Amino acid sequence: MAVPESVARHARKLRETLEYHSYLYYALDRPEISDAEYDRLFRELQELEAKYPALVTPGSPTQRVGSAPLKEFATVAHQVPMLSLNNAFEEEDVRGFDRRVREGLEAEDVAYAVEPKFDGLAVSLVYRDGALSQGATRGDGYTGEEVTANLRTVKAIPLRLAAAHAPELLEVRGEVLMLKKDFEALNREQREKGEKEFVNPRNAAAGSLRQLDPRITATRRLAFFAYGVGVARGEGLPRDTHSGLMDYLEKLRLPVSRERQVVRGVKGLLEYYRDIQARREKLPYDIDGVVYKVNDFAAQEQLGFVSRAPRFAVAHKFPAEEATTVLEDIEVSVGRTGALTPVARLRPVFVGGVTVTNATLHNEDEIRRKDIMIGDTVIVRRAGDVIPEVVAVVKEHRPKHARHFVMPAKCPVCGSAAARSEDEAVARCTGGLYCPAQRKQALLHFASRRAMDIEGLGDKLVDQLVDNQVVTTPADIYRLDVDTLADLERMGEKSAQNLVAAIESSKEATLARFIYALGIRNVGEATAKDLARHFGTLDALMEADASSLEEVRDVGPVVAKSIARFFAERHNREVIRDLRARGVRWAEDKAARRARQGAFAGKTFVLTGTLSAMTRDEAKDRIEALGGKVTGSVSKKTDYVVAGADPGSKYDKARELGVTILDEEQFANMLSG
Repeated sequence: MAVPESVARHARKLRETLEYHSYLYYALDRPEISDAEYDRLFRELQELEAKYPALVTPGSPTQRVGSAPLKEFATVAHQVPMLSLNNAFEEEDVRGFDRRVREGLEAEDVAYAVEPKFDGLAVSLVYRDGALSQGATRGDGYTGEEVTANLRTVKAIPLRLAAAHAPELLEVRGEVLMLKKDFEALNREQREKGEKEFVNPRNAAAGSLRQLDPRITATRRLAFFAYGVGVARGEGLPRDTHSGLMDYLEKLRLPVSRERQVVRGVKGLLEYYRDIQARREKLPYDIDGVVYKVNDFAAQEQLGFVSRAPRFAVAHKFPAEEATTVLEDIEVSVGRTGALTPVARLRPVFVGGVTVTNATLHNEDEIRRKDIMIGDTVIVRRAGDVIPEVVAVVKEHRPKHARHFVMPAKCPVCGSAAARSEDEAVARCTGGLYCPAQRKQALLHFASRRAMDIEGLGDKLVDQLVDNQVVTTPADIYRLDVDTLADLERMGEKSAQNLVAAIESSKEATLARFIYALGIRNVGEATAKDLARHFGTLDALMEADASSLEEVRDVGPVVAKSIARFFAERHNREVIRDLRARGVRWAEDKAARRARQGAFAGKTFVLTGTLSAMTRDEAKDRIEALGGKVTGSVSKKTDYVVAGADPGSKYDKARELGVTILDEEQFANMLSG
């Protein structure tokens, strides 16, 4: 049916009016019409489009109702990573940030763009020739979930940019959130329907956006605020300042914060922070701090990035929310690495948007420092998604029956001895090969490439083997057969055969690799090699006391005690005995102790250049056989540098430090005694 021109004009006018009032409501929090009037205009447009289907366009407000449910979200790789910001919590942190910026720019005063830090879900919106083509969550910063269908239902997000000549490509970054009044309305509806209420606006927004059924997302009133741009291509985009970019996005009818400003220096930053903090409760949305960005883009580029965060920006967080409750008991949890952590069992208390029943106490020293006793009234803090913690005791409320906490001497999970190193604040279970709490971590380390190198034994398979109680210690790996493995999820017979072959192959190890595979605390590859070279046999190592272990190069008191404790634990010895019984073997050097008395005992060598009489590996073996050690870099601790043909920078470094340099003939003479 042909569409009369007057009807087409009226439909365009309705679409423009609806988009305008959505912008007023969600972006400016300044509605000019009632919800009922908005709904009337919306129905009028729906009726026109139903009568004249040719009027329907992808950018029409009526198309925000959502499409059919998705089976799962596809992934999207961000062309430019969506990096997180470093945090500042105290004024001194902000002063340090400003100082580093000024030093990096060699400037006395810097202009900053400042804005609230929204407490929502970060997303990326891609517009091509002005039309919304793709939307994704931040994810891990590099890859997110494609939620285009859901984002199209969010009325705050324009489906088409309000510009005659929109950029060819514009990736807008911002935050999806739920306004406080819409959150309260949603929970009223949930109560009336007898359904579970949402804890806070952030959870409600995140849960709404990540619905597999976009029609559910369409029923939720979500807001959006832009805070930056990722990829852009085309004319018209301001490329001088962040504040100019935000003004440009606002002209495109993209919602941006009305609270944004440009300030100068640390004084301006702190004044803005205090102002927003004072008005926090009156804002229409939840925020958990403010964001400071160097305003000038050229200066941003000059400052660059450190790790996964920009040097030119920081998030100044508000103080964490706190509440008071009773600490009813203290229990001890055991982590994947054997760390024993005291956990407070609390009388339930609502703090930071959730009901908290547990909180970390970190370690025994922290409990003593804060003078925490079981039965105390305590202050609990929860900041964002951070694990709740007990920060202080209300001592005037301490009851007479309050009692001290004592860290157990044995692991509460496996009964092995618990020990604490001098250089650590935490106690650890010493039953690393046996303890169920450490089981998955111990197995993954044992099978890793630089340990026993069992190809195919990865995270998901270890999860299955442990969860199904097929494997409890590393020795059980060598009991696996094809039939057992083939019955596991995603494990066909061919994969099972390959894994069994890899397990069989791993039985032929070296002593150094086996020592490393045991996962002894503080024992890495280099130390494992030193231990194997020093003792020659596993039995000699297992029987060594702490003082004997300290004779090994680079093994100090802390590492020596860690090794001694590991082998003193009966459970670990049982697993090692079981491994040997299952056929795990290695060549042993019973003459290793004699090598420690060799000509190179205690000497450190560095090899550089090309040797004509032997390879570097052969030279290294000869040095180590005489008790010496080979390292890769020259330092003041280096005893000799062996220089072959065309030596590199190590030769120059040795001359600079005055290290003895041996040519190949001198080196050969030393080897021959």
